[in-house]
Amino acid sequence: MSYSGVYGPPSNANSDLDEQQQKYVKMMQSGMESCVVKAIMAGGMGFALGGAFGLFMSSMAYDTPLSAQGQAITSLPVKQQIRQGLKDMGSKSLSSAKNFGKIGLLYSGVECTVEGFRAKSDLTNSVAAGCITGAILGYPAGPQAAALGCGGFAAFSAAIDAYMRMPESD
Repeated sequence: MSYSGVYGPPSNANSDLDEQQQKYVKMMQSGMESCVVKAIMAGGMGFALGGAFGLFMSSMAYDTPLSAQGQAITSLPVKQQIRQGLKDMGSKSLSSAKNFGKIGLLYSGVECTVEGFRAKSDLTNSVAAGCITGAILGYPAGPQAAALGCGGFAAFSAAIDAYMRMPESD
């Protein structure tokens, strides 16, 4: 096993591979640079993160016994209360996972496409991708919602990207 490039000067990392393995590595590298693959990966990660977030938030959302819905739940047997609670947590978690996955897939795909057209990697790409994503998500609610979605997502994308591009200070 060769450790060149990790412990020594950089070298061709594929030099120890045979021709078939080198073709496979090139295929994997070109696939990872594809906007479709990036979008699918971001959607999958968004789905997983959204599921975890939804599970956490739904576990905090139960009514107190003082509310009408809380009284209806507390009147049930404990086993049925648990079953209903888990079912509710699962449905809210799935809903959140779908939303996060959709946003991740859409934003990542749009940003990669914008970057490909502009042939640059800068703050403008994330602002444009945020605006387009927000407009697409808000479009079903009408033109005002699309405009607000565009502005909101663009501002959020700009803030996050500007923060991520800040130089580290020690």
